[in-house]
Amino acid sequence: MIEIAGMQMEDLAEVAAIEKSIFSQPWSENGFAASLQSKDTLYLTARLDGKIAGYCGFLQSFDEADITNVAVKESCRRRGVAETMLAELIKRGAARGVTAFTLEVRRSNAGAIALYEKLGFVNCGIRRNFYEKPAEDAVIMWKR
Repeated sequence: MIEIAGMQMEDLAEVAAIEKSIFSQPWSENGFAASLQSKDTLYLTARLDGKIAGYCGFLQSFDEADITNVAVKESCRRRGVAETMLAELIKRGAARGVTAFTLEVRRSNAGAIALYEKLGFVNCGIRRNFYEKPAEDAVIMWKR
């Protein structure tokens, strides 16, 4: 069973380790700590067997939220972790007054794009050369 909870300071070492294993330009533990301290953010963790399998979060501005992080540990993929935690993030965001969510995703990440579409996001454009290491365009997606 996937357990979803608000990210806590004691989760940060594990979250940062997952982040570093997945992304070429990872957020640091300090970056996550600073984000957790803002009233305008919401970060969740997903646990399998008591260990963090993934995390996600957003930065809220009025009634919109920019989903800044979505990550699932390689060994935990294809088990519904991302879908479960994103659905909960959207639900909790709506409870905070968010009516529209946005995110960027690598153009080549077909699996993530398909998941976001399943959750109601639509492709609204391209940000040229948004990503580095390797350089790639981002698909801008919105859920309203």
